[in-house]
Amino acid sequence: MWRYLAGGTAVIALIVAGFMMFSGKARPGPLLPAQPVSQAAGTTASAEPLPDRAPEASDRTREQKRFDRYDKDRDAKITREEYLVQRRKAYARLDVDGDGKLSFEEWAVKATSKFADADRDKSGAMTAPEFATTAVKRKGPVRTNCPPVQAAAEEG
Repeated sequence: MWRYLAGGTAVIALIVAGFMMFSGKARPGPLLPAQPVSQAAGTTASAEPLPDRAPEASDRTREQKRFDRYDKDRDAKITREEYLVQRRKAYARLDVDGDGKLSFEEWAVKATSKFADADRDKSGAMTAPEFATTAVKRKGPVRTNCPPVQAAAEEG
């Protein structure tokens, strides 16, 4: 019984809402706010119109940024020391004991820790399922029909 009463009330509410919407008395307002007075008079900060698209960076701009990252003293020249700064930082991160010498253990720390994580049973050897966990995780979907594979299949 309550369902019939609720359904009837909903139908009446929809009819009243439809009647109010389509009675023609509602007038749409402006879709955009009014233009500020300073812009309406034509007194903008810059006299040039705004471009339709953002400007794209050219190869020169990218190369200049790359050059500026290396040229630390801004003398428009990259010295050998400036060029090797990143290599020195990477070497210092690997040289854990700070003795200035890179031992094999320091150099192979990533591979050693990866092996230790994969060797779940700590046997000193990896089984096939353990080895499978060391595979490099690919970013994005794996493509099955790459153009070189497709071209090789057509030739054969």
